[in-house]
Amino acid sequence: MTEQQNHLAQLLQQRKDLATQLEQIGDQSTRTRELFLKTQGAIEYLELVGVTLPEPEQSENVEIEQPAPAEAG
Repeated sequence: MTEQQNHLAQLLQQRKDLATQLEQIGDQSTRTRELFLKTQGAIEYLELVGVTLPEPEQSENVEIEQPAPAEAG
């Protein structure tokens, strides 16, 4: 095969591999979306029946770190 034919063959294989990867990503995205919706539904149900979490204790000694201001360069 010529150099151009080899290049074409490589590109065709790359396209096939990329299509497979995109399909796998789509499947994973669908599963993740379904799990998210189930989780959201469970949270909404528990909140609807009155389940709540205790409020976290606030400590006056806890300092929140602030990012340093960016220097003008």
